[in-house]
Amino acid sequence: MKKNKCWVVKIGSALLTNNGEGIDKQLISQWVEQIVSLQAHNIDVVLVSSGSIVEGMKRLGWKEKPSDIHKLQAAAAVGQMGLVQAYESLFAKYNVQTAQVLLTRDNLINSKHFENISATLANLLDFGIVPVINENDTVATEEIKFGDNDTLAALVANFLNAERLVILTDQHGVFDADPRKNANANLIDKIHFNDEKLERVAGKTGGALGSGGMYSKVMAAKQAAESDTISNIAWGREKEVLTRIYQGEYIGTLIHC
Repeated sequence: MKKNKCWVVKIGSALLTNNGEGIDKQLISQWVEQIVSLQAHNIDVVLVSSGSIVEGMKRLGWKEKPSDIHKLQAAAAVGQMGLVQAYESLFAKYNVQTAQVLLTRDNLINSKHFENISATLANLLDFGIVPVINENDTVATEEIKFGDNDTLAALVANFLNAERLVILTDQHGVFDADPRKNANANLIDKIHFNDEKLERVAGKTGGALGSGGMYSKVMAAKQAAESDTISNIAWGREKEVLTRIYQGEYIGTLIHC
């Protein structure tokens, strides 16, 4: 299949909410400006955004994350309003419209749902609208959850046949050892998705990334590679991170096919 000039950009909740302090509009505005710049270069952008539960907890005054699933779903519903408002207001400054798309895994395995989602996203992108995708936590159950938005972003990249998946996180990329424990750990700037080293550092047990959030990001990059989608895992606070990736710089870790 011909690759679409489309990027899927996933933003993690720690970044988005400044480690739980609330939606960081100043930081989001920087990504928005860069996304608008990508659009000017004829690249469609789909956002996969975490942060609804964390933002909802802040709005509800909760200091600790509840274990009850229905409380979490309530927090997600409240927090989603904050996410939508933030993206809509910041993109509006550039006369760019946004659209909210909430999904569950069931939506992507149900053929009729899949067709409708694909058609909707295609039309939104044709209109120059930036779809903002999140998991539909309010209705999701363990059987239909993606588990994390890294996986959701990879699957969106697959069915859009996207050119690139960019996972923005609070970590600088994939290291060859755990940098918290090994001062000699080196950032891997470029690696093939099937390289044994990547499997090793992403191992569930004994690997440098097994107990942290990087594991799901590496697995998402490998999932995205099924549609020949290149992935970048990068620190979201890096100056002009999206623009510089577009210009060909190695920012964070590039996982290629």
